[in-house]
Amino acid sequence: MEPHATTLRAVHLLVMALTVIASDDFDWTKTDKGAFYFGTFPAGFSWGAGSSAYQTEGAWDKDGKGMSIWDAFAHKRGKIFFNDTGDSSCEGYYKVKDDIALMKDMKLNHYRFSISWPRILPNGVRSHHINEKGIQYYDDLINELLENRITPIVTLYHWDLPQVLEEKYGGWQNVSMVSYFNDFANLCFERFGNRVKYWITFNNPWAHAKVWHTYDTQWRNKQKGLIGISLLADWGEPVDITNQKDIEAAERYVQFSLGWFATPLFNGDYPQVMKDYIGRKSAQQGMGASRLPTFTPQEKSYIRGTCDFLGVGHFTTRYVTQKNFPSNRGSSYFTDRDLAELVDPRWPDPGSEWLYSVPWGFRRLLNFVKSQYGNPMIYVTENGVSEKTTCTELCDDWRMQYFREYINEMLKAIKDGVDVKGYTAWSLLDKFEWDEGFSERFGLYYVDFRSKDKPRYPKASVDYYKRIISSNGFPNQREVENWKRRATETCSSSNQLLAADPLTSHMEMVTEIVVPTVCTLCILLSAIFLMFLLRGRL
Repeated sequence: MEPHATTLRAVHLLVMALTVIASDDFDWTKTDKGAFYFGTFPAGFSWGAGSSAYQTEGAWDKDGKGMSIWDAFAHKRGKIFFNDTGDSSCEGYYKVKDDIALMKDMKLNHYRFSISWPRILPNGVRSHHINEKGIQYYDDLINELLENRITPIVTLYHWDLPQVLEEKYGGWQNVSMVSYFNDFANLCFERFGNRVKYWITFNNPWAHAKVWHTYDTQWRNKQKGLIGISLLADWGEPVDITNQKDIEAAERYVQFSLGWFATPLFNGDYPQVMKDYIGRKSAQQGMGASRLPTFTPQEKSYIRGTCDFLGVGHFTTRYVTQKNFPSNRGSSYFTDRDLAELVDPRWPDPGSEWLYSVPWGFRRLLNFVKSQYGNPMIYVTENGVSEKTTCTELCDDWRMQYFREYINEMLKAIKDGVDVKGYTAWSLLDKFEWDEGFSERFGLYYVDFRSKDKPRYPKASVDYYKRIISSNGFPNQREVENWKRRATETCSSSNQLLAADPLTSHMEMVTEIVVPTVCTLCILLSAIFLMFLLRGRL
């Protein structure tokens, strides 16, 4: 490490320590939900949308790509709803220019996507083989984004570990994955870092810290980028804010999710409440040591301060109350927490069984991050709502309402002093939703998965989100009230386009299935006729 880099590192750690010491305790009894706030975001606030490689790219075995653990898992019958797979998904691999045109039309400032590890390293290991066709795909994507003045925010890992590493080493349970992941990340910095300035790792503290140090020592001075992490966190609200047991349970709920990974990166160790609860339950179960690993002083120092920005993914909220789980009930993440999760039946539920719309929880979560970690720089990396429906619905009123209210709560949090720099709507397109397959849709754009070409159609929320971006917030009541009406008008034309799609799909079916079948029958009949003809001559 160069001398000036050492100095910068020391200053960075000092600032981190001072801000953590200076941070206020979060006030669990303050429940100011308030009215809708009309106002705008700070100048330079970044608006975007997101995706991930396996969920959108398709082309699972094309151009030298290796198999990922999700390729292997989805190919096992019965694992995914309707036995869907991400083999073709949105065909994003072939639609770079088309999809970036959609982003440009929406006036997005940034686009969050992930790099498929097995697409550029088919065997998972850099020294074995680098797939230059995979490198070229991401080069083209990044260049096209920049040509359209859209900032790439790149996730290095979004659940698609190379299958070879899973089979050979047991995946992330093997500590050797940290080095392999670091090699993969270093290759990405080498090939793309001259253009990518925002990198997101993933929620493994050790792997994240190693990649952060690699960038800090080898690339930061040349490339001037930032390394962050993206953590998913629901908010936990005490059922009774006057009940200390409920308050403590709600804090455990948040610490066992967000704090599990964020606290080591900001403070150098796991949350104290996790250490206390898991340690006590481990002792009650007759274990000689806690099931939660212990960091050495050297490890704490290595991990602490390795977060240039915190990515926050947030979708929903739960009410939380105290519930004791005896140690003889077994050991699990859920029983260790000693709490119960509840939902209010009045909360809007668009169909996904886990996702309720509770906008005020978003503001509470962002303020918790501010108080807990010294007000770090935050990018909202995922926020959105799905629908679980078998019918086509482009006039997505519930999604417009969700964006309106959640984004407004984020604006209130910024007014509270939270340092939020950007917002990423999840997601740009309908896509493969893990074990739910294509049965749940998060996209601003509807994707017709029945059609071979996977055409995109704008939902009403596209126009609505575009108006939020153009206004950089919510300028005044009269204008905002007109947005939903205008957006709903736009979805009628999209519905007309989509209404014609069943005919297109039918024609494709005729071309791809019926015509070959008829040809086969003709050949078969000709053969039979020829056989009879020959037999007659004999």
